[in-house]
Amino acid sequence: MPTTAIIYSDEWRQFDYGREHPLRMERLGLTWKLMEAYGLTALPHAKVLTPEAAPLEEIARFHTREYIEILRAVSAGDWVPHATRYGLGPGDNPIFPGLWEAAQLAAGGSLLAAQLVATGEADRAFHFAGGLHHAMPERASGFCYVNDAVLAIMRLRARGFRVAYVDIDAHHGDGVQFAFYDDPTVLTVSTHERGDRLFPGTGFVAEMGERDGLGYAVNLPLQPLTDDAVYHGAFEAVVPPLVTAFRPDALVIQLGIDSHRTDPLTHLSLTVQGFIQAVRRLLPLAPRVVALGGGGYDLANVARAWTAAWAALNDIELPDALPAESHADLRRHGLGRPTLSDPADTLPEETRRWAEEYARRQVGEIQDRIFPLHGL
Repeated sequence: MPTTAIIYSDEWRQFDYGREHPLRMERLGLTWKLMEAYGLTALPHAKVLTPEAAPLEEIARFHTREYIEILRAVSAGDWVPHATRYGLGPGDNPIFPGLWEAAQLAAGGSLLAAQLVATGEADRAFHFAGGLHHAMPERASGFCYVNDAVLAIMRLRARGFRVAYVDIDAHHGDGVQFAFYDDPTVLTVSTHERGDRLFPGTGFVAEMGERDGLGYAVNLPLQPLTDDAVYHGAFEAVVPPLVTAFRPDALVIQLGIDSHRTDPLTHLSLTVQGFIQAVRRLLPLAPRVVALGGGGYDLANVARAWTAAWAALNDIELPDALPAESHADLRRHGLGRPTLSDPADTLPEETRRWAEEYARRQVGEIQDRIFPLHGL
């Protein structure tokens, strides 16, 4: 059985993107409560740790000093007339009290997860408040202010590890791809809804890396309404062969659950059990695993999926019936039936074929253009 660690803080309760914003901080507490109900927060072989804020110097390894100072200023309530230049303001990346402290906490949790794995204190570590994969060096993007995934990979690279990053969020992991686009020691793989249909508008197969990193950025875009069967056919054809050929020392996985079929912001059609199938397939691909959260805007889906992911990280099979004490919380957030899994798929066969044909073309292009660069 692997040694594991989970990182969680109640401090998230004091941060709020705003009442109308789709990223609700309560999803983290809801997830923790479901984990507790299943007995997953008191496993004998698992550590439960509280993160500390990441030092400014660590964040500055990826983000510019100018941008960091803007984040600190708006967080403190200072008026910054040109904040929109840094992606800040009404909309995706609102300004709210404590924004900088929230970003530091997210980064600190992911850095802690990477440190635990790098030093051998844990084989697998999960920071489900992390995975904020869109932030760029000089601007916020897609609800993300500091790119904790990039910082975690940098921490592992500082130990000399080859790192494979696999992102199964519905949105392309553009910030992480950008950070390592010319780096052959980091393989970035993102499966996501096609960029001409969904933010951030990137993540096409032709984005393959550059210079020494050519072939080390891999993108598998998918058609809206892609379901479990189509997703896993494409995933299996691309992700395990490339990660295995790369031979990573550590795997960083971003586990956004906005790929779920009821997510209000996206258009893929995975179930919780389809999501977990991908998680379980990834875990044997490297001896060390850092797992991060990510997107997910149907709160009941987030709690169920990340609870099941933590169970998978501990090689535990959970009963499908949700613990009775979790029913009221999850029902309040829209869950219609008290089960961990979802009902069977009901997509029309014509829709599935449409998605399957698109996925087949993307897989073929990856195999033609990227596989030979890895000796496949």
